[in-house]
Amino acid sequence: MKITPLSLPDVFLIQLDVHRDSRGFLFEAYQNERYLAAGITAQFVQDNVSHSTRGVLRGLHFQEPFAQAKLVSVVEGEIFDVAVDVRVGSSTFGRWTGEVLARDNGRQMFIPEGFAHGFAVLSEAATVVYKLSDFLHPEAGRSIAWNDPAIRIAWPIAEPILSRQDAAAPCLSAIPRVTLPSLEPKQARE
Repeated sequence: MKITPLSLPDVFLIQLDVHRDSRGFLFEAYQNERYLAAGITAQFVQDNVSHSTRGVLRGLHFQEPFAQAKLVSVVEGEIFDVAVDVRVGSSTFGRWTGEVLARDNGRQMFIPEGFAHGFAVLSEAATVVYKLSDFLHPEAGRSIAWNDPAIRIAWPIAEPILSRQDAAAPCLSAIPRVTLPSLEPKQARE
């Protein structure tokens, strides 16, 4: 396993060790001690699976409160995966980073708490699995416009297929800053 820091703090690209032969392939998708040794200390409590067709764009989503770190993997197909820093006071607030994740390239992306997440499907279909560090709290769900002109994400698709929620999402500047994660240390959970 090789971990590469991306252009935003604490966002990592993870290259898994994929073992291939004539029967197919095998890789270790997650092993807690290895991730801890690499500095990824998120405690994952939930796994989600998403299946989408070509051109679907999901995001940009985050929760506040109940911020979630995510470990994103693709088990079928190919996506362009994106993280946007939404931490109030961050020197990289509003900046994004993105990577292509695919079943065949053995990559994962780790996105820490305080970042919005989204992806666009590049293949005929894609199945995405992601680990979450907090449970889904629908009342805390927030969305940012996928095409926010201030963020300027270079999505590799021009006319994505969006959910109603994502099509109506506001720009980051329209979201009250009091609802966004800050850089202050989190209180310990009891």
